[in-house]
Amino acid sequence: QLQASGGGLVQAGGSLRLSCAASERTFTRYTMAWFRQAPGKERETVAILRWSGGNTYYTDSVKGRFTVSRDNAKNTLYLQMNRLKPEDTAVYFCAAGRAILSTMWSEEAYDYWGQGTLVTVSS
Repeated sequence: QLQASGGGLVQAGGSLRLSCAASERTFTRYTMAWFRQAPGKERETVAILRWSGGNTYYTDSVKGRFTVSRDNAKNTLYLQMNRLKPEDTAVYFCAAGRAILSTMWSEEAYDYWGQGTLVTVSS
């Protein structure tokens, strides 16, 4: 139900926009999030967009550089990534679930996952 795309190779300081196409049901009823997993590291939460109120949240390392948004007409979630750094290199996943404030940073709160898209930032 989720299809992530938009990854690629970019130089440090550059930008990429990831997309996550969702089924209408998934998109309108669930909190959606972007996660990433770098080689040899655990998966971490990058950005969250809550379905209720549309509030957004970011992990500290991407604040001011990444923006999560959605286009309701296209049932698509985006992650605009600017001023990319080599440490942003990872496989990025989109996810959807009935996450609430107390659980939304945990991957266990998300029921649906995209297949992942690789972002590589060269120095």
